[in-house]
Amino acid sequence: MDRRTRAQQRAEEIDISPAKLLADIERLTAERDAATREKDEFLAALQRERAEFVNFRRRTAEERQAMLGLAAEGLISKVLALADDFDRAIEARPATIADEPWVEGIAAIDRKLRQLLESEGVSAIDAAPGTRFDPREHEAVASVPGTEHADGAIVGELRRGYRLRDRVLRPALVAVAASGDSASRPGEPGTTNDHPIH
Repeated sequence: MDRRTRAQQRAEEIDISPAKLLADIERLTAERDAATREKDEFLAALQRERAEFVNFRRRTAEERQAMLGLAAEGLISKVLALADDFDRAIEARPATIADEPWVEGIAAIDRKLRQLLESEGVSAIDAAPGTRFDPREHEAVASVPGTEHADGAIVGELRRGYRLRDRVLRPALVAVAASGDSASRPGEPGTTNDHPIH
């Protein structure tokens, strides 16, 4: 009868020869290297997926902002038509009623409307007389010969132009100074007879 314990029997069965140990080391090293490669592949795939997700979220947010911006731009364009009506009403008010309280109320409403537009990033384009004409911000609808302004300078603004943050929402309609040779004759399109100059 064998008096060895089960642990002793197992210890004696283990092959501890150098060849066997080297083979086990090589096998375990190969398994470790394979597991490391697999881990690195999974990590790289996870990082790619995470980057794609971050880019997707950024693109989605940008698209949402662009869509909201377009919707806001459409509404702002409609409000600008109302602002034009206020401009015309205030400019055309008779001097005899200029001091009436309700006229001042209309002017106050106009000021509130301008403040609202400014709070939304809308600003008027500079088209003061003497300003150099810029085709990116101004639209010339009249040529005016014989002014004290240099050729190509703005003589008057016919309709205000507006910028929404850094983009032109609507160019200013302007009359531009012209030398006597290049100006149209009165009554022809492109002269100041077409529009009153403000």
